[in-house]
Order: sequence, then C-alpha cells, then structure tokens
Amino acid sequence: MVSETQIRVRYAETDQMGFVYYGNYAAYYEVGRTEALRLLGSTYHTMEEKGVMMPVVELKVQFIKAAKYDDLLTIRTIVPNIPDKNMVFLYEIYNEEGVLLNKGETTLVFISSKSRKRVRCPEWMQELISEASESDNNDKI
Repeated sequence: MVSETQIRVRYAETDQMGFVYYGNYAAYYEVGRTEALRLLGSTYHTMEEKGVMMPVVELKVQFIKAAKYDDLLTIRTIVPNIPDKNMVFLYEIYNEEGVLLNKGETTLVFISSKSRKRVRCPEWMQELISEASESDNNDKI
C-alpha cells in the first residue's frame, strides 16, 4: 500500500543554513504514517479506542539531499507487507521537482493498551491493509 501527502517546510524546521534540521525527518515520517493509516480507514485514536497502541521501536534514515525552507515536500509512505508482530513503514521524501531527498523506515510494534505487553496485529488492521494492497494492485493493472 502506498500513500502520499505533502508538507511545506516551515522556517522553524530549518537550521542556520536554511536546511531542514535532521531531527525533523522523524516528524515528517509521522505525518506520512498518520495519513497512511487514515487512508486505510483507521487512525491512532481508533486503534487506541480498540485497545491497541503502536510505539516506534526502530528508525532508519538515509539523507540524500537537503530539504530547504519553503520546499513543498511529498512524503511517500509505503506499507510493504501485511503486519503480524511488527508493522514496517517505508518513506521516500521528494521535493517539488521530484528529486528524492530522503529515505527512511520505521518499525512499530503492537501493544495492549491495558497490559502494555506486545500483541499481534489486530485482524481488522490486517484486513484493511490487505484490502488496500489489493486495490493498489488493481489500480496498476
């Protein structure tokens, strides 16, 4: 499943050189991840209401080129597979010219809101991702 969302770089997100401060890429990934979940038909709020939380346990970032103040960025978020114990999100960030600036990956786990222990991905979430993946594949035919 692939989703895209856009965000404009704000002045406060840049360093003295006018480049996006490296720590802000994790926040951009979160924007992409949140919108990908919304596209699936869910939100973090919905998941929490159903008793599941998803903390990030791993973050990988590859800086290719610098994003700059006022750039309109496209965050492409990819869910490469149907999750079981972990949910992986891949990210590609492009500028307005379509130049790839950044690649990343986060791994999240599912935990019970009550016990705070790891659980498997809820069946309803697996179904949402499966349906979205089938729809993406049908669109490409």
